[in-house]
Amino acid sequence: MGQKVLLSSKEINIILHRLACQLLENHQDFKNTVLIGLQPRGIFVAQRLYKILQEEYGVKHIDVGVLDITFYRDDFRRGDKPLEATKTKIDFLIEDKNVVLIDDVLYTGRSINAALTALQSFGRPSEVELLALIDRRFSRHLPIQPNYRGRQVDAIDGEKVKVMWKENEGEDVIYLINR
Repeated sequence: MGQKVLLSSKEINIILHRLACQLLENHQDFKNTVLIGLQPRGIFVAQRLYKILQEEYGVKHIDVGVLDITFYRDDFRRGDKPLEATKTKIDFLIEDKNVVLIDDVLYTGRSINAALTALQSFGRPSEVELLALIDRRFSRHLPIQPNYRGRQVDAIDGEKVKVMWKENEGEDVIYLINR
């Protein structure tokens, strides 16, 4: 099993700043826009974007939530081991809001499909956009595309994109791993 670095810490930081600027350009003051990171790994991207928008671009108020999609997935009963749900924390209204769903890797589109279903439990947004740090564009099972993408990666099915964050793995780096 070999691996190569797709993005270094510096490159990830540059991409996060670009994504923050794109969000700012499209949503201005975020009065009608909320960010929702998908558990487990999209929350790191959402938290980083939130920090950049507040500290470096002076956005005063942004609602940021966390969404667990475990039991909304179409494959949650297919595994050998029982799945463990994580937490959902959306302590604001999404009714008639612009929702930006945030995930680290867009692969088949099934997680986003599950997120859209889970989101319905919290209300009816006026618009839903998707932000993905990594877009594996040739692996889609569903017709789902990101509105904001950090980097497109042409990985074949035998390869895995692994995103590591300083908060839980000790470093910011993205690897392409051959299984």
